[in-house]
Amino acid sequence: MEPSTKPSGRVAADRRLGRPPTRDDPRAQILLQAAKLFAEKGYAASSLNELAAAMNYSKGAIYNYFASKQDIYDAIIIFTLTGLYEASAAAIDPKTPPAVQLRAFMVAHAQFLADNYDSFVTMLVSFSGMANTELKDDALKLRDAHERLLRGIIAAGIADGTFRAADPATVGRAVLSLLSWMVRWFKPDGRKTAEQVATEYCDLMLHGLTAAGPFEVPAPAPKAKARKGQTASD
Repeated sequence: MEPSTKPSGRVAADRRLGRPPTRDDPRAQILLQAAKLFAEKGYAASSLNELAAAMNYSKGAIYNYFASKQDIYDAIIIFTLTGLYEASAAAIDPKTPPAVQLRAFMVAHAQFLADNYDSFVTMLVSFSGMANTELKDDALKLRDAHERLLRGIIAAGIADGTFRAADPATVGRAVLSLLSWMVRWFKPDGRKTAEQVATEYCDLMLHGLTAAGPFEVPAPAPKAKARKGQTASD
């Protein structure tokens, strides 16, 4: 059954389409189905005709909510980043120690990825680039807010001595790289849950790879200079 039509007809291209709807809203259903299609086939290889057919809608019904495939893509990014930030922020209890907050942040990020796998793949892998400048600014603000949340945890842990001295920005990027690029290999129905993976990653960040105590990586031995007329293979 198609969603009800709106009297305004086709939406304008510059409409702010990215405000996250509730999941039972027709717009949300379109975004979820589009993310599945983009994740499976890639953005460029997908069409609105395929999307409409998969939902048993007419193409015109899609146009009641989105003016173009690009608008749908842009809205998926906002939908995903908003949900990611809200999930991570809600998981953190500021009264708990920084290490506990870090684990909560990482588990929430990974779990949101698992629960919204197709949207994450669309955002990070099936990338087309956002066309709506205003929504792109919104996306950057959401990304920065999410990263700022993480950096605050790291900075607090450094300040109270829980974590050793380090650059919060560099550590934050490392954590986010570990988590976000799970989309390259993680499967929601795989051997490990998102929570298990995030917990292992957190333990790796907190304790490193060494069995006990600090570990200093030895400097590489200097390369011997070849004598004149002699090659390295001689």
